[in-house]
Amino acid sequence: MPGNYAIISPCRDESEYMRRTLDSVVGQTLPPARWIIVDDGSTDATPAILQEYADRYPFIEIVTRSNRGFRKVGPGVVDAFYEGYRRIDPDQYRYICKLDLDLDLPPRYFEILIARMEDNPRIGTCSGKPYNLIDGRLVSEQRGDEMSVGMTKLYRTAAFHQIGGLIREVMWDAIDCHRCRQMGWQAVSWDEPELRFLHLRLMGSSQDNILVGRMRHGFGQHFMGTGFVYMLATSVFRMAHPPFVIGGLAMLWGYLKSRLSGAPQLPDPELRRFIRGFQWRCLLMGKSRAVRTYDQRLSSTWNPAASALPMPLNPDAHPAGPA
Repeated sequence: MPGNYAIISPCRDESEYMRRTLDSVVGQTLPPARWIIVDDGSTDATPAILQEYADRYPFIEIVTRSNRGFRKVGPGVVDAFYEGYRRIDPDQYRYICKLDLDLDLPPRYFEILIARMEDNPRIGTCSGKPYNLIDGRLVSEQRGDEMSVGMTKLYRTAAFHQIGGLIREVMWDAIDCHRCRQMGWQAVSWDEPELRFLHLRLMGSSQDNILVGRMRHGFGQHFMGTGFVYMLATSVFRMAHPPFVIGGLAMLWGYLKSRLSGAPQLPDPELRRFIRGFQWRCLLMGKSRAVRTYDQRLSSTWNPAASALPMPLNPDAHPAGPA
């Protein structure tokens, strides 16, 4: 029996990995009620593979976009996501998932996540933890427990509406979690055997190369409003993970270059201040304690029936009408 959730998957040229994702989703103990896969102009075997699965599984629907000539992460991913989002009536689903097609999920992944969201109505977004297979061994991507991860984000539909959806910019997948926390929701991910999944492509390597991806991440941190001290600590932490040293340096350079050049920032000063305040608490008392402090302090602001807020730079976050 399908679960009361819809998946939306932006993809482009994923023929190398996508069968593992497709097989792991259709094999879930709690499969989705609907799965919209948006082919963002693929030039490899992706369209043929998608059609093969759509012919076999009636809950899969393929949406094809024209080829812009290149992969566009960040804004491009969010644009493709909303192309799929327009095909559903989100109010028909209790949960919505944004899912990439370069993952291998454990079979009870969605069953467990949804059960935890049912048990805790304050969870607005959640996920498991990504691992890479490097030299024959599983290596954690070391994502924080206070965020759901960008490649597989399960949202409570009410929370997704209330935070204003996704911003069309790099770091959208952190800004949404901060916005959730600001409004009294909880964002969380768990590192447990049945929630660990394989990320078949290294973080930040989907466009050009991994160093370009890390520099882009540095710009995203600047855009989000991250303070220098927190960025320095994050870069040093990333130096201890593949690609060693140079990955963290590339992140720091991307941040400094953006800051020195006066690159644009999130046009929501209140949210930027909230993010910096949270980051300082994380540095001073550790993330776990900071998250508990914020969750307790903001519990009184949580109101799942409150009106939705428009996300800056994203005026059509909730386009009208199902397909």
